[in-house]
Amino acid sequence: MLDKVRKLLAKAEDPACTREEAEALTAKAAELIAKYGIDQAVLAAAAAAGRPQAVGSRQVELQAPYLREKAHLLHVVAGSLRCRSVRLERRGPDGLRISMHLFGFEADVAGVELLFASLLVQAARGLLAEQAPPGQQVAAWRRSWLVGFASAVAHRFAEADRRSREREEERAPGVALVLADRQQAVDRAVEEQYPLLTRGRARRLTGGGFAAGKEAGRRADLGGARVASAERHAVSGGRSRPAPG
Repeated sequence: MLDKVRKLLAKAEDPACTREEAEALTAKAAELIAKYGIDQAVLAAAAAAGRPQAVGSRQVELQAPYLREKAHLLHVVAGSLRCRSVRLERRGPDGLRISMHLFGFEADVAGVELLFASLLVQAARGLLAEQAPPGQQVAAWRRSWLVGFASAVAHRFAEADRRSREREEERAPGVALVLADRQQAVDRAVEEQYPLLTRGRARRLTGGGFAAGKEAGRRADLGGARVASAERHAVSGGRSRPAPG
């Protein structure tokens, strides 16, 4: 299933792909990932036979520029695919460093990594294609653009996940309880590792790119690979010390 998703996303990321084609491919990829995660949840619950299920974790080191905006985007993707994210900030000789600690079941974390990598590529391409209006500070405009992009992506993911849950509940009643149990297991894993977790303060962005970024996010392909090239140009945000996802 994930191999099918990778192929769909690679097509959607191709510069030769039209906007309409990319939207269709992205929507299909998002639905496949949501369905895959739900299917794996049902299978795992049946195999566990009441035993506690193991939650995995993974740390993702983000690359400049726009570290906090990238962290925000990863937080959005993780939350949309039944995972939790904790943002870790530290300052060193080379400046601010941010990593994201992801918690979730294997199938869900795999989907998060696929989609986040693809969205970094698409956001970088979108930023290159649009210029900050005259009089706007470029970095501030791009930060607000990225937050708008993440906002639209969050809405689309929520819709794809809702449709998948409704279809699976009709096919196999009880899916909602299985997913709720898994969410509780993820929450416990986060609380055990970070018992003193606090929320970061809301940021006030001054740039005027939110609407343009939101429109780009509405069109975005929801998944893919090419992490290395994405991170050379990318985007994101958040604030933490750790801060919860």
